[in-house]
Amino acid sequence: MATLVKTTQDGRKLEVLGLAILLGGKLEANELIEVKDHPYRRAILAAVPDATHMAGRVPLTRKEAEIVLATFNKTEAATLANPVAIHERFRLAAMMKAREQGIE
Repeated sequence: MATLVKTTQDGRKLEVLGLAILLGGKLEANELIEVKDHPYRRAILAAVPDATHMAGRVPLTRKEAEIVLATFNKTEAATLANPVAIHERFRLAAMMKAREQGIE
């Protein structure tokens, strides 16, 4: 079940599902970046002064970022309690590492 974070000005829903941030039902990001660490921080703050984090292309306020982080933490806790989910994470991590090294 997806957790609604906010609805954008154009009507798309920004939601968290597992460890994925979805915009309009499509993957937007899998992590948050603090605006202070973002390479385009000046432009972001000029456009959205109350933004504290970015989820892909979407600026988030502190309250919205807390919703995302709380959902990530809840998913992480559920994953750590499930041996099948742990195995799947290791399988995916190994596959990503192999892809980085050019092994497919």
